[in-house]
Amino acid sequence: MSEATWWYRGGEGTSKHDLHYRREAEVNTTLEELLLYFIFLINLCILTFGMVNPHMYYLNKVMSSLFVDTSLPDDERSSFRSIRSITEFWKFMEGPLIDGLYWDSWYGNKQLYSVKNSSRIYYENVLLGIPRVRQLRVRNNTCKVYPAFQSLVSDCYSKYTVENEDFSDFGLKRNPEWTHTPSSRTAPWHWGFVGVYRDGGYIVTLSKSKSETKAKFVDLRLNNWISRGTRAVFIDFSLYNANVNLFCIIRLLAEFPATGGLLTSWQFYSVKLLRYVSYYDYFIASCEVIFCIFLFVFIIQELRKVNEFKSAYFRSVWNWLEMLLLLIFKFISFNETMSQLSSTLSRCMKDIVGFAIMFFIIFSAYAQLGFLVFGSQVDDFSTFQNSIFAQFRIVLGDFNFAGIQQANWILGPIYFITFIFFVFFVLLNMFLAIINDTYSEVKADYSIGRRPDFELGKIIQKSCFNVLEKLRLKKAQAKEEKKMQTTDLAQRARRDGFDESEIQEAEQMKRWKERLEKKYYSTEIQDDYQPVTQQEFRELFLYAVELEKELHYVSLKLNQLMRKLH
Repeated sequence: MSEATWWYRGGEGTSKHDLHYRREAEVNTTLEELLLYFIFLINLCILTFGMVNPHMYYLNKVMSSLFVDTSLPDDERSSFRSIRSITEFWKFMEGPLIDGLYWDSWYGNKQLYSVKNSSRIYYENVLLGIPRVRQLRVRNNTCKVYPAFQSLVSDCYSKYTVENEDFSDFGLKRNPEWTHTPSSRTAPWHWGFVGVYRDGGYIVTLSKSKSETKAKFVDLRLNNWISRGTRAVFIDFSLYNANVNLFCIIRLLAEFPATGGLLTSWQFYSVKLLRYVSYYDYFIASCEVIFCIFLFVFIIQELRKVNEFKSAYFRSVWNWLEMLLLLIFKFISFNETMSQLSSTLSRCMKDIVGFAIMFFIIFSAYAQLGFLVFGSQVDDFSTFQNSIFAQFRIVLGDFNFAGIQQANWILGPIYFITFIFFVFFVLLNMFLAIINDTYSEVKADYSIGRRPDFELGKIIQKSCFNVLEKLRLKKAQAKEEKKMQTTDLAQRARRDGFDESEIQEAEQMKRWKERLEKKYYSTEIQDDYQPVTQQEFRELFLYAVELEKELHYVSLKLNQLMRKLH
């Protein structure tokens, strides 16, 4: 056996057939895993979208229109969205809030439902339980007054913090509305505009009767339940709509900052708590069971790998990603475009990290400048976090230049122009240059053959091509005739005494010759130069080896013939 033949067969002890069989088995296993992950992904999408009800948006919208946008009495221009004083707040409590919570009759003053003490908001939404109003207060003298103004300022109420919160009873101490209720340790905190608030405080439990609730609000207003120490008032209630099987949890918040005035915010959260009612819900339940089975199988697979490879398992980044995500990203390598993207990002990662450090230093410096110069006048720069997001919006073309210029007619334009120049024209173009330069290198490497083996993609492409070929009857028929001609030639060769190995080698030589002649000996003139890839060089080398073998065989036959003639 010659050295070239040994190299061609894959090395000593491993035949070409075994290598091909192993590779085909590996590709088939990968294809099965891809199909399994695809089914898992479809199941996950069904679960994700099945939990979302399109009626959630409409329910939130009508509730927002009722409680947030309804005008105050005797003031068509004001609503809960725009109130800015305690007086307007009490108008809202005694007007739109009570009218929105208690619906006890039809529009013709006819009794709405036979159930007593039941409210049906918009005639379709059942008010669950009774609403609750609570406030959080801070103690007096929780801030320091400059000595020169102590004679003018006798009381001082700081911003809301846990340390400044007031826990003592006040006002009409005999009633529960004036008595502090401790906060629960497990209750979540609420993040408002000017503070983070915890549960508890001074709680007012409303009545199921509209008249009683209104009388209670009047009593609280006359006895100054909201005072200078008040920092936040929460209005919480929930309702249920049986038509769409949705619960709506509503929270209205009025914050009283230490600067004075009033800020309002709201939350409308629709959720499906009764999950299994219709047939579609039970279908979603079956998908949930399938998802749990998939998750269990994937976890068992990863645990087996950990047990098999021990500490070597954790040296692979892909194993970490599988443990954390259990997604299908490892199958993108069968696509050449996705592989180019992955190679580009991995090559330029160091350059991107270095660029990111420089970018965020400059970006943070401009954010600090914007916060210091415009923070007291422009809402987009009122906090450092808002300044960061405002600058991202400037990069995307969404900005309020008039507000910046009005805040400071000298530094405003200077800040804006220099930020656009350095961040948008310089830094972002540097980032694109890094990506573009690395992508050009990857494309060049792929063009000369330095690319991964897209075996899975080739199998899929070959399968699709076979399907298309079956649809093209004429081409398939021509191919069949060509195959029959090849079969006839093989049968004639067998009758002439050639063995099977010689016939297979001749057929392989013929296929190589046709393919190589079609590619390299075509009479058509190509405009651009196309370099020979490693795969093509290997095929040419094997072709040359086979030609050498055939020439050696012909030379031996000629020598035998010459000896017979002599």
